[in-house]
Amino acid sequence: MIDKLQSKNIVLKKLTPIDIKKEFNSRKKIKLYLGIDLDRYYVCIIYIKKKSKILQKEALELMEFHKRLEKFNDSAVKKKYIYIEAPICSKAKELFQKEKWKIF
Repeated sequence: MIDKLQSKNIVLKKLTPIDIKKEFNSRKKIKLYLGIDLDRYYVCIIYIKKKSKILQKEALELMEFHKRLEKFNDSAVKKKYIYIEAPICSKAKELFQKEKWKIF
């Protein structure tokens, strides 16, 4: 994960994995990270790897984790990144871009 972030010129001071099963009572097979960048902004990183296509409905569910993370951390999470190793629907990709998520 850190290598992928560095290849995109994203440098973080701190990167903490969040256990979504424990903290958010979710059974999703994703990895969620909370980081702090060099400008001291909180960063949300979602990593998802699967074989099936990510549709618009699932994109909305993934974006909900950002809102939950803000409540969990009790502060605003300014930067949002999603690392996808799966095919993605064009509508889902458009939705991520509209909500200012950076996809890689």
